[in-house]
Amino acid sequence: MLDNLSNKLQKILKNLTGQGRVSGRHIEETAREIRNALLDADVHFKIAKDFVEKVKKRALGQEVLESLTPGQQVIKVVRDELVELLGGTQTELQFSKQPPSVFLMVGLQGSGKTTSTAKLAYWLTKNNHTPLLFSVDVYRPAAVEQLRVLCEGNKLGYFDDAEDKDPISRTEKGLRHARNSGYDVVLIDTAGRLHIDDEMMRELENIRKTAPPTEIMLVADAMTGQDAVRSAKEFHDRLGLTGVILTKMDGDARGGAALSIKSATGQCIKFVGVGEKVEALEPFFPDRLAGRILGMGDVLSLIEKAEETVDREQAAELADKIRKDEFTLDDFKDQLRQVRQMGPLDQILGMLPNMGPLRGLNKMKVDEKELVHIEAIINSMTPEERRNHQILNGSRRKRIARGSARPVSEINQLLKQYVETRKMMRSLSRGIMPRMLKGMKFPPM
Repeated sequence: MLDNLSNKLQKILKNLTGQGRVSGRHIEETAREIRNALLDADVHFKIAKDFVEKVKKRALGQEVLESLTPGQQVIKVVRDELVELLGGTQTELQFSKQPPSVFLMVGLQGSGKTTSTAKLAYWLTKNNHTPLLFSVDVYRPAAVEQLRVLCEGNKLGYFDDAEDKDPISRTEKGLRHARNSGYDVVLIDTAGRLHIDDEMMRELENIRKTAPPTEIMLVADAMTGQDAVRSAKEFHDRLGLTGVILTKMDGDARGGAALSIKSATGQCIKFVGVGEKVEALEPFFPDRLAGRILGMGDVLSLIEKAEETVDREQAAELADKIRKDEFTLDDFKDQLRQVRQMGPLDQILGMLPNMGPLRGLNKMKVDEKELVHIEAIINSMTPEERRNHQILNGSRRKRIARGSARPVSEINQLLKQYVETRKMMRSLSRGIMPRMLKGMKFPPM
């Protein structure tokens, strides 16, 4: 997530941490490099300039320059200003007092609007709501079919009148069905265009009058940078947006859209899409993303993901094994399987702070196909070999290689990774892991 910007900013700020004193010259040079990094990330030049000016003003203050750790104080200033640039605090969805609440989903064609509509409905379902989805895109039959398939595949409420080709009439019928059937949220997937035009906006304005929305959510492609910001401003000027969903944040997005939308439109990002699957939608927390960009990690999000997948008894048992140095290859396999359930591994590693024994871990690139090979190798071992890896001599490794259809070099590499993991987990057991386990709110047994 915003890897290029993250790498540049971390490199720039790393130079400050080793300074015993920070002078005005240091701050001027740092500010210039930060501005260049933001411009390279496709942040609007005026927003980048204003951001740097705020950082310089605070960093040149007496509190920072006379601090015992001025470098760290400057990093804190950058982090605080980055949080403000991203929106300040999390902005939650609003719901009407009289259900159903209407969420109008708008955006350009190709931004991921239909998929994001289903993702948001799935998230609402997980948070004790009963959403109904329907499409008013009568111009692109594939859009209606795509929404139907997504709803049926994920057991989401869906309504359609295939014979009705009028967007306003479809809106009236969908809203009536939601009221009569007890749904508390309605998500209307509207038609997208390749560009914003008057015809598109008039149609959206008419739909808004027919079904007054609680939320008007713009779905924007983070990969398009300033184009996403420009379209967000135009949508807001005509419709009055209440929030933004940024899609494809797991890709090679440079960061311009995420860092510019709040300043350009006054509207906050409420969700980000981080994958293709319907569950790959996350509430947007400005402070958490700022921490990840600056290499400080996002342990809160990591804990939340762990709460959804990790069993309390298994977590306690694992912690006990790590303390006693009894972490076996079977445990290694089980943990890999659980971590895979939490989401793409590069995203999980990106949530780890870049500190202590974890330094560099969040920069690892993981080929998830290798995990299938690892399971095959471990499954080819005897129970005794999994408990005690030290007995794995040359002949045993050759036998395991034949059984798993993997070369001996991979068996050697796996064992090396396993030994290194044991060492790292012993270090973690004295640091971040107890705090994570303590903070996790498992469901009652």
